Amino acid sequence: MAYHGYGKGVYAVGVPITLKKGSLAKEMMDKNSRIERHTELDKLHEECGVFGIYDFDGNDVASTIYYGLFALQHRGQESCGIAVSETNGPKGKVASQKGMGLVHEVFTQESLESMKGDIGVGHVRYSTAGASTRENAQPLVLNYVKGTLALAHNGNLLNAQELRHDLEYTGAIFQTTIDSEVIAYHIARERIKCHTVEEAVRKAAEKARGAYSLVVMSPRKLIGARDPFGFKPLCIGKRDNAYILASETCALDTIGAEFVRDVLPGEVVAITKEGIKSDTSLCLPKEREGRCVFEHIYFARPDSHLDGVSVYGSRVKAGRFLAMDSPVEADLVVGVPESGNAAALGYSMESGIPYGAAFVKNAYVGRTFIKPKQSNRESSVKVKLNVLKEAVQGKRVIMIDDSIVRGTTSDRIVRMLREAGASEVHVRISSPPFLWPCYFGTDIPKREQLIAYNRTLEEIREAIGADSLGYLGIERLEALAESLPICKGCFTGKYPMEPPIGDIRGEYEA
Repeated sequence: MAYHGYGKGVYAVGVPITLKKGSLAKEMMDKNSRIERHTELDKLHEECGVFGIYDFDGNDVASTIYYGLFALQHRGQESCGIAVSETNGPKGKVASQKGMGLVHEVFTQESLESMKGDIGVGHVRYSTAGASTRENAQPLVLNYVKGTLALAHNGNLLNAQELRHDLEYTGAIFQTTIDSEVIAYHIARERIKCHTVEEAVRKAAEKARGAYSLVVMSPRKLIGARDPFGFKPLCIGKRDNAYILASETCALDTIGAEFVRDVLPGEVVAITKEGIKSDTSLCLPKEREGRCVFEHIYFARPDSHLDGVSVYGSRVKAGRFLAMDSPVEADLVVGVPESGNAAALGYSMESGIPYGAAFVKNAYVGRTFIKPKQSNRESSVKVKLNVLKEAVQGKRVIMIDDSIVRGTTSDRIVRMLREAGASEVHVRISSPPFLWPCYFGTDIPKREQLIAYNRTLEEIREAIGADSLGYLGIERLEALAESLPICKGCFTGKYPMEPPIGDIRGEYEA
């Protein structure tokens, strides 16, 4: 059994905490020395995906967590981890493993079989700049005076630095640069004074400002918490005599679980053998909620439902709106895989222009691969995408994509379509222009790096080489989420809460 963690002898505000430590996954160090992390220049990234399960029949859950994380792989492709415990075994014994890479790269059948436990949590992660290290992989596993905690977190805290300094001045020693460790320490601190761990989670959440969906494992409970604005999704599922917490419903489908309900914004739920206990004391008035609308546009899998809304349906609807608001004469509508496909279908359905496949995507290229050197002619875009010449040659093509961030990738894809023989390339984007950074768990960069910043629509069109360009109107966003309150800060600069001064993401992110 290999135990992985962050060191030992750590003290948080006078509470002794031991973080489990062990060896790296086999050959991972050699692999990371050969492979250079490649960040797509014109695509946004979600921070994380979380998963938790409590099997009341006592069945081992590590393999179930593995498949749940596999379903959530799109939410984080940089590192992953699993931590499990036996509720009827020695109190406080947690088996965990984590590492850099995809889920199938980090875990083997043997490692999963070695992790015995009927309760557990899992995590997949994508970080912003400066924190792509194994030390920042999750779940975090803590031993402290009240027992053990394992925590998985999706989101960003705006006041992480303030909370961190408060802990450091009272004796805490941090082993990571992520705000998830700040949350974990505050839960441990509050647990000393609270009767239950779920009360400690709520007390810690009261101090946090920003976005968080949490899954916390204690020796006898599985706890889920969602920030009051509901920035990040979190749902509850059930399979036989087991309950599940997951970022998206697609993870429930993968393991054969039924959807029970979404965790409400501002709700803390505790799953025990007595059932589900709910605390909604953190909930805000409905009109103050602010779900991330980009979950519907790009982040979530199309087969997921978020707060009762179909992601696939939202994307088809976005395409229909584009056809209504930005029509153009053409012969073919195509989507940039994968999130552009459903919007392209919606555009085709509304406009009557045939929908077709113009791109072949290399399914074996993740976000991490050996990056072509500058001396090589290979483009990283061409490694991932290729154009079907027979599909576009001599045709006026409408290309649907979910967003344009810096514009570099859009420019290359437009050029690829022209080189394949397309007579015209009209670009339609199923989101409004990005004009502001995001502070809540999405790596939208500084304003100066955004192609839409200080540029007109015509200047953007010229920069990417398209014959015409159209964005989804901001007034259409509410309809994508079926009138649920959403955050539009990255498009308007108006956030559900006061944003921080400066960019906090490089140091303290999930």
